[in-house]
Amino acid sequence: MASNVTYKYIRQNPDIITYITKADEALCAQGYTEHSFAHVEKVAANASMILKTLNYSERECELAEIAGFMHDIGNVINRVDHAQSGAVMAFRLLDNLSMPAAEICSIISAIGNHDESTAQPLNPISAALILADKTDVRRSRVRNTDLITFDIHDRVNYAVESSNLSFNQDKTSLVLNLKIDTSISSVMEYFEIFMGRMLLCKKAALYLGIKFELIINGTNIL
Repeated sequence: MASNVTYKYIRQNPDIITYITKADEALCAQGYTEHSFAHVEKVAANASMILKTLNYSERECELAEIAGFMHDIGNVINRVDHAQSGAVMAFRLLDNLSMPAAEICSIISAIGNHDESTAQPLNPISAALILADKTDVRRSRVRNTDLITFDIHDRVNYAVESSNLSFNQDKTSLVLNLKIDTSISSVMEYFEIFMGRMLLCKKAALYLGIKFELIINGTNIL
């Protein structure tokens, strides 16, 4: 069954826009880094890029975009178990749009399995979402403007001067290349926050038949 539910439509859907906005406001109130449109659009673009590079179908790439755009809406309920809450919310939204059940299954499986505490790459879309979400580390995600009161999450993200996610030349490895200002945060602090996420990225990459590599300040770390 063909679907008329496109990524372009999802991006313009007022209900989904409201959920993303309110979810980010809830995280802002709790002191979390940015999870608004800059984050979800970047995740959507990178999830699609990963599958496109690996020659998945155009529709699978679009479903990855939709999953990426909607993956954090569960934060409007609570940060705890937000992946599962978001999956249930996405089911209701997409079912009401008459998206085919098979496509909904792919999207909600991806959303429900993107948080590192419970994440598992269950299909190509979920693997791509994990990789795209966990590699979004950048200075612009930090909301706190007072460096003196930075916590470790603020320091680690603010220390990232540049971040690039791309494939190597023969498309056998997905590489996250970071430039970190070590006067703000040490590489060890980065791993204190992101080790679980980077190991999850390795697992998701393996599901897709590729490797995941992390380069920090020119040194291959993973």
